[in-house]
Amino acid sequence: MCTGGCAKCLGGTLIPLTLFGFLANILLFFPGGKVIDDNDHLSDEIWFFGGILGSGVLMIFPALVFLGLKNNDCCGCCGNESCGKRFAMFTSTIFAVIGFLGAGYSFVISAVSINKGPKCLMANTTWGYPFHDGDYLNDQALWSKCHNPADVVPWNLTLFSILLVVGGIQMVLCAIQVINGLLGTLCGDCQCCGCCGVNGPY
Repeated sequence: MCTGGCAKCLGGTLIPLTLFGFLANILLFFPGGKVIDDNDHLSDEIWFFGGILGSGVLMIFPALVFLGLKNNDCCGCCGNESCGKRFAMFTSTIFAVIGFLGAGYSFVISAVSINKGPKCLMANTTWGYPFHDGDYLNDQALWSKCHNPADVVPWNLTLFSILLVVGGIQMVLCAIQVINGLLGTLCGDCQCCGCCGVNGPY
């Protein structure tokens, strides 16, 4: 497959991941599936918008750029259009780096939140973080320290875990496109890279 086709494959994979990240971040604003009375009772990391900005907005543009590269005429790498097509692949590399940074941002925010645990109403009737250094991850009995919102611990843990996985996959895909884009820049769009098991033109 040509490097442009490989980029389209990556872009098509990034789109649903972006939607998953965006949706997961939105659901975090409704702990336990319920509307919370005071936004100050939400975990601080939710307001960093890791899924909306990092895995969402900053990933949309790279994904669209990757999808558009397939429209290049593959034979152009052997003719006068080579320069423009190679520049397009180089541009995709820049967008891939942006996407990698965005996904990395979401990944780090999610990892920090999972380790920190959710903000909740504790036994002393104050709102705070009852867990320390991820201790609740190996001891489900500690979850009872959170009295309200109901089921906030599994809710946050599940959604931030989704964001963690999504961010990790997005980082890998963007890293692949950095390599693919550099190959396209140096070798031209007709250089086959074997992405997704599809053979390129001869």
